[in-house]
Amino acid sequence: MKPENIELADKDETLFRPIYHTGTGFYVTLGILGLILLWALYMYVMQVRFGLGMTGMNQPVTWGFYIVNFVFFIGISHAGTLISAILRLSKAEWRRPITRMAEVITAIVLAIGGLHPILDLGRPDRMMNLLEAGRLQSPLLWDVTSITAYFTASTVYLYLPMIPDIARIRDRGGKFKWLYAFMAWGWQGTEKQKRVLNRAINILMVMVIPIAISVHTVISYIFSMTLQPGWHSTIFGPYFVVGAIFSGIAALLIVMIAFRKVYHFENYLKEIHFQYLSTLLLIMSLIWSYFTFSEYLTGVFGAEPHEMHIILYKFTGPFAFYFWGMILCNFLVPVIIISFKKLRTITGIFIASVAVVIGMWLERFIIVVPSLANPRLDVPIGIYVPTVLEWALFAGGLAVFVMGFMIFSKFFPLISVWEIEEGRTHGRKEVENRIESYLPGSS
Repeated sequence: MKPENIELADKDETLFRPIYHTGTGFYVTLGILGLILLWALYMYVMQVRFGLGMTGMNQPVTWGFYIVNFVFFIGISHAGTLISAILRLSKAEWRRPITRMAEVITAIVLAIGGLHPILDLGRPDRMMNLLEAGRLQSPLLWDVTSITAYFTASTVYLYLPMIPDIARIRDRGGKFKWLYAFMAWGWQGTEKQKRVLNRAINILMVMVIPIAISVHTVISYIFSMTLQPGWHSTIFGPYFVVGAIFSGIAALLIVMIAFRKVYHFENYLKEIHFQYLSTLLLIMSLIWSYFTFSEYLTGVFGAEPHEMHIILYKFTGPFAFYFWGMILCNFLVPVIIISFKKLRTITGIFIASVAVVIGMWLERFIIVVPSLANPRLDVPIGIYVPTVLEWALFAGGLAVFVMGFMIFSKFFPLISVWEIEEGRTHGRKEVENRIESYLPGSS
């Protein structure tokens, strides 16, 4: 009879298979995404050479796709570390196959989103001015500080729980053994090492929750601390945080469904995981809808002329299609699909998640552009039409997101193997003891 740890390793061989077996489809997909990225890089070189005149941004609409995508990608980053940390903190046992995918999302999209303000600069070297002459009164400096802290904490929070699995790959041998040996930090799985690792993870998961909340709160301050109509609102801080978690859960569901299909993780990512996460998605949809209703209700009730002009511009004007499309994608579609058991299948959840991601991008778009197009000054209404350059860089960002996941899956397990094994042994006993402590008459 085999030792227990070998039996468990054999059970979880599916989780290591993507690292050692690569199909033709992987290289074809990677090649297509690489071409999209090269196209985006070429277009950006053209922008640096000829200036922001190649974009659709102008006066008074000086922010367009770049800032929209910046807020969008940073929002999706909340799918990872924040959700993972909350699930770990609440000791939700169903979290185990989910946490690593969530944490990878954070690391990738933070890197993508953090680059977008630099894309928005006509001269990227001007980024150094923020470091050399930044003012503490500026929300832009707060933004850089919070995103840097979040990226650092999230990367460490992703890496630490990977150490036991990296050590397993090291012990298997094969290519890049030297890299895995370096990254494993001498892990041997001793009781002392496990205690230290668990303590470090517990400290980080407590730290990362307020950092994650601060990031999107500070991003909202960039808008709400101006007197621009449609932006100057005290609700923007929690509104942005709720929207970020909302879009993050949707992005996580899409990633889970995609890799479940491609890598045959059906035995790990079960329907119960999608049921639980879709319930969270429904809750966030209702909270987001409440915040949206509150924001526009206070604007309409106050009837301040400039504010009403922006609201009507969204409700019935040129941006009505985008506004009501946002309501359709963020409220009607997820609520209808997830509320009914017959529709709450994995396919239905996928459709609802895609709708939410589209809807949250539309929300960022109608926050940024209409307010800039209608300033308080007596100037003509601004018109913003994104150019091929902006679409190329948006496509490049999406390509980097998919490529990042694909490359990660070739080096590390997308599902934490040691946490799955821990759940089979210690986790089950912990849950039983916890339930026993809840029951009346237990000591």
